[in-house]
Amino acid sequence: MRISRLAFKALQSVSPDKAAALAERLFFSVTQTHLPPDCTAVLEEGTPFSVRVEGREIVAWTWGAGPVVYLVHGWGSRGGRLAAFVAPLLEAGYQVVTHDAPGHGASGFGMTSMPEFARALRAVDDAVGPAYGIVAHSMGASASALAMSQGLKVSRAVFLAPAANPAAYVGPFAEMLGLKQEVVRRLRERSQRRVAFNWDDLDVPAMARDLEVPLLVFHDDQDRVVSPADGMAITAAWPNASFISTTGLGHRGVTKDPAVIRQAVQFLTGEEYPEARARTDWGAEALERGLFNRQARRV
Repeated sequence: MRISRLAFKALQSVSPDKAAALAERLFFSVTQTHLPPDCTAVLEEGTPFSVRVEGREIVAWTWGAGPVVYLVHGWGSRGGRLAAFVAPLLEAGYQVVTHDAPGHGASGFGMTSMPEFARALRAVDDAVGPAYGIVAHSMGASASALAMSQGLKVSRAVFLAPAANPAAYVGPFAEMLGLKQEVVRRLRERSQRRVAFNWDDLDVPAMARDLEVPLLVFHDDQDRVVSPADGMAITAAWPNASFISTTGLGHRGVTKDPAVIRQAVQFLTGEEYPEARARTDWGAEALERGLFNRQARRV
C-alpha cells in the first residue's frame, strides 16, 4: 500500500487524468474468487445459460419450475455464494435463478459497477420471465433496488446486509491511496460517462421511497464490511419494509445461515411478521444458538 500511495502521489502530480484513469480501473474492478466445493456442486446441478448485456456475456444458472426467485450476489462475489438458498426455495415450489454479475466469476473480467449489476439482473429477468422474488446480498441488494426503481417488477424481496450508497466507498478508497480531490472528481466524471449513470442517483434510501414492494432486511450487528446503519436506513425509507438484526454472522454469514434462510423463504411465501411473533421466534433462536438478537425490529 505504501508503494501504491507513492506511485499515485507521483502520477497525480504529473497527470491527474492518468491518475484518475488508473484509480477508476482499480475502484471498479474486482479480485476473482473461487467457490467452495459445496457451492460448485449446487451450480453443477443447475441448467446453465447466458445473456448478452452491452456486449458482455452474463453466465447464469436455473433450477426447478414455478414462480421465479432471483439470487443476486454482492461485490467481489459470485452467484454460487448464495447456493444455500437453492434447495429450500425449490422445496417451497420456486424456480431459482442466479448469475455472475459483469466482471465477476464466469461472466469475465473488466470494470463493473452498481448500474451494470442492475442491467444484468434486468437482462436475466427478460430472458427467464417475470420475477416473483429476489434474495440479494450487499451491493447486489443495492443494485436490485436500482433495477426495481427502473421498472423491474417484483412481488417480494429479501436484502442481506444491503449497502445504502455504494458510491460513498470512493471516500475511503481515495484516502487509502492518498488521492487528491481533483483526481477523485475526474474519476467520477470518467465513470459517469462510461456507465452513463450519475453517482448522485445511486442512493438506495432515496430511491426506496418510491418502492412499495414488501421487503425484509437482515443485517448483522457485527458486520464490519457494510454498516448495519445502512440496512436500517434502507428499511426506514422503504414504505413496506421490516428489519431483522442478527448477531455473530458478520457480513457473509447471513448468506448461508439456516435460520436466516428459513425466515427469508417464509417471507417470500407470503407469511407476515407481526412484531410480537417475530420477537418470540427470534428470541428462541437466539437462546438455542446464540446467533440472533431477541428482537426482530420493524423500522
